[in-house]
This record gives sequence, C-alpha cells and structure tokens, in this order.
Amino acid sequence: MNSLTQQFEILHATVKLRDLLLSAASDDDLAYRLPGDNPTLGELFRELGEVEHSYAQAFKTFKQDFEYRHPDPTIAGSKARLGEWFKTLDSEIETTLTALSDEDIQSKIIVRTHWQAPVMIMFHTYRECFLIFAAKAAVYFRALKKPLPDQVLWWIG
Repeated sequence: MNSLTQQFEILHATVKLRDLLLSAASDDDLAYRLPGDNPTLGELFRELGEVEHSYAQAFKTFKQDFEYRHPDPTIAGSKARLGEWFKTLDSEIETTLTALSDEDIQSKIIVRTHWQAPVMIMFHTYRECFLIFAAKAAVYFRALKKPLPDQVLWWIG
C-alpha cells in the first residue's frame, strides 16, 4: 500500500459517475449526437476510455500523451463492450497506482508535451477527468430528455 491508496474511496466514487451514466444510457442513446461538431454520446464514452488509458500509461512510464485510440471505434455503440473495457482500464490503473512506491509518489514527475506535474497532482487531474466527462454527458442526457442518475445530479447538478 502507498499514500495514493488512501485516495481510492473518492476515486471510486468519482469513477462511479461514468458507470451510472453508462448504465442509464441505451445502445440507441450512444448514437445520439448533439448539433454542431460534437461526438456521439458513445464516442464521448470512448474518448474517456482513451484518456483513462493515457493515464494508466503515464503512471507506469511517467510520460503522457493522448495519442492512443481504441483499435475498434465501433466500441462506442455498445454499452456492454464499453463496460467491459472500462472494467479492464479501471483494474489496470488501480494496479499501476497501487504498485507505485511512496518515493515515486513524492518525487516522480509525469511529463506531457506542454505541462508536467508530480504524480499526486496527476492523480487528481485523472480523477477530474470523470467530473468533466459527467458534466458533458449530462448535456446529452438532458437533450435526450433522460433522467440523470441521482449521484450525477448531486455531484454535477
């Protein structure tokens, strides 16, 4: 165990926003696209997974880029496939975070192209990705006239 594992309870509660939204959506909902140059709701979920993948790699290598794209873009149309992928990503990132030493957490810097930050800051930035995602997804749910899960309403509004 390391000092990051003490943060897992809040991380799990934040990641749960994604899971609640995916559970509340249908495969048909995933095809919905807001007007303008916007992704479908499913593509928004897929993009979150791609970001999660980039963080998993960053916590392993201490370098981060956002170049990864899921090899099968059609995953964006399937709740079941997205859900299985998210379980794999969540497990990978939790294993990676648990494996870090407290020395890594205190001293390592994760480098991005235009920004760098200590591991703990990147951990919080990672968690914030789920809040940003939930706020975006809430707009889609409102446009679809679908009720938002209670926890999403409590956290996002």
